[in-house]
Amino acid sequence: MKIAIPDLISNSYFPAAAAVELGLFKEEGLDMTLDLIFPVDRTLEVMRDGEIDFVGGAAHSTPHAFPEWQGGKLLASLAQGMYWFLILRADLGAKKGDVEAVKGLNIGAAPLVDLGLKQLLKEAGIDEERDQVTIAPVPGAFHGKNVNFGLTAAQALEDGKIDGFWANGMGAEVAIRRGAGTMVLDARRGDGPPGAFNYTMPALITSQRLIEEDPEACAAAVRAIVKTHKALKADISLATEVGRKLFPAEEAEIIADVVERDLPYYDAAISPEFVVGMNQFQKDVGLVTETVSYDQVVAAQFAEHWAE
Repeated sequence: MKIAIPDLISNSYFPAAAAVELGLFKEEGLDMTLDLIFPVDRTLEVMRDGEIDFVGGAAHSTPHAFPEWQGGKLLASLAQGMYWFLILRADLGAKKGDVEAVKGLNIGAAPLVDLGLKQLLKEAGIDEERDQVTIAPVPGAFHGKNVNFGLTAAQALEDGKIDGFWANGMGAEVAIRRGAGTMVLDARRGDGPPGAFNYTMPALITSQRLIEEDPEACAAAVRAIVKTHKALKADISLATEVGRKLFPAEEAEIIADVVERDLPYYDAAISPEFVVGMNQFQKDVGLVTETVSYDQVVAAQFAEHWAE
């Protein structure tokens, strides 16, 4: 079987990658391989077309390939809450939580990921046109097949190609450690409008087709993610072990620090409150037109495995 993620050298979907590299999918009877397919809209299209079985990706993005949640389902959370960070050029002197600091700036963000920032800014009273905020793909982010967006964004910031970026925790950490960037917004930890936490989450996603054809594989995949959460909470050095297999040297030595901060959010459950919040966000940004029920979004028959 195959699982794909849209960003590899990152903490965003790390539990999915770690479940492969630590052999925890295998323990559950799944011979799973890991693919990198960027960006997330493409990742989901490939799953829809039957070329891969699972996606570790942004929950809110699912309707891109499965309109109005027809044919795609969330199996489990890889971590709770919206998980991207707004990093601005260090020389701007922006303070943490200062949404106004984006005015007049050019911000890099990936497709579908950018919707989280756009809605957060809108709810915070920022008008992109009036306040001259440009949110667009990072230069160079689509050159080549195996792009790692956060690192590309961090490098573009360091090179002066952008004023800031909205991306994963690894890209944020690299930019900050190199002195190129300053952390301005972290929605997962309370920056921005209160509802932003539930715009999205990193999730284990699959097709309704696979749920019907191989429900035991879906259950096994959920159990493997739960085991991975527990393993990383018990021994954070496992994150370094995985990083050294998958990442360049600099990022391999950073990943344990980044993942350790995420451990409080490692919970496989998907709550009704999250689905309501995400669905409202999806309607606000035009990803869906309908109010969807919990059971339309979540494969709730596997919920019994979330707390194993």
